[in-house]
Amino acid sequence: MRSWGMTRGELIEARTTGAVISAFFEVYNCLGFGFLESVYVKALECELVAGGHEIGREVWVPVLYKGHELCRHRIDMIVDERVVVEVKSTPDLHPSSRRQIENYLRCSKLEVGLLLHFGASAKFHRLVATNSPSSIRRAT
Repeated sequence: MRSWGMTRGELIEARTTGAVISAFFEVYNCLGFGFLESVYVKALECELVAGGHEIGREVWVPVLYKGHELCRHRIDMIVDERVVVEVKSTPDLHPSSRRQIENYLRCSKLEVGLLLHFGASAKFHRLVATNSPSSIRRAT
């Protein structure tokens, strides 16, 4: 059996990811489907700050190649300086969304990312990385 980010029976960053997922469903239940991503991100921020979490919004991280900065990626949100959060509000989740968060994890050197889809039905995807290109796993 694969661990999908499990250590000693616990999920990596369980407290933070649990809070984000709880906030995600609270926001979805209140707002439903149809708003722009920016509306959902602001509502998530309100929920998480009220719960005592530290939020970094639109965080820029460098993409490095052999020690040279090629460009920067903008991450929707980083929670408690531990978990990358990417929000999508499209009717269908594009396959490139997973690759996007995988890249964010590599660039940020963080281990856990959540892809929150405010689609016709609320869905989230949890990804775990040890920050090597082939190490990212999906745990839904």
